[in-house]
Amino acid sequence: MNDAPYVLRTDTGAVATLTLNRGERFNALSEEMLAQLSAAFKEIADDQAVRVVVLAANGKAFCAGHDLKQMQESPTEKYYKDLFQQCSKLMLAIQKLPQPVIARVHGLATAAGCQLVAMCDLAVASEQARFAVSGINVGLFCATPAVALSRNVSRKQAMEMLLTGDFIDAQTALQRGLVNRVVSADELDATVNELAASIIAKPALAISMGKQLFYKQLEMGVEAAYQLAGQTMACNMMDASAQEGVQAFIEKRVPAWGK
Repeated sequence: MNDAPYVLRTDTGAVATLTLNRGERFNALSEEMLAQLSAAFKEIADDQAVRVVVLAANGKAFCAGHDLKQMQESPTEKYYKDLFQQCSKLMLAIQKLPQPVIARVHGLATAAGCQLVAMCDLAVASEQARFAVSGINVGLFCATPAVALSRNVSRKQAMEMLLTGDFIDAQTALQRGLVNRVVSADELDATVNELAASIIAKPALAISMGKQLFYKQLEMGVEAAYQLAGQTMACNMMDASAQEGVQAFIEKRVPAWGK
């Protein structure tokens, strides 16, 4: 039995790193992993000292999706519905989190693991990373991963991955929009830190309001989206940080934002 936490949290300055800690099981999203990851995100959501979250993993893989062995132990429709609802709540919690989440993908990310990458706001992948929604290979269409995947890549590219279960490499994932950057393994941490630092340098309210608006407007018609965006910008402009930022631009100086 492995008594170590399923998820490790380490804070460095304003960055909280959550590390999936079941490398020997390819960081499968077991019930325990889902519960501890959900609890970690809930804790971070209320932590104003955290400005950026990095989602990382130990072991050879980033995340291999659901724990199929565990799923086979309770072959009832109710169990499966509850499990997938638990997973969906986690994915939505990432999107609703006030802080941006960066996936640090060093190895394979399959099925719900690929979904996890797709639900993060940003993703940096090592050249060794590979991605697939491979449930179809065991007769299970990756329906819940399809929700996230189809909101990252084009429909036909998503359908090809879902229908074939084939892997794509990191460069293909970059070209299709699943990840933001692909770097060597040696550059992975530095690139993630660079992205985090760029976000932290901006006002927290603008970042959190912007993230909320971004995902909400995607599900709207264009007229409603513009109405919501206008309201969001007006509220954002009333914030002292925005007023200072605009004044600093006019005066050609660096903004004096509070921490």
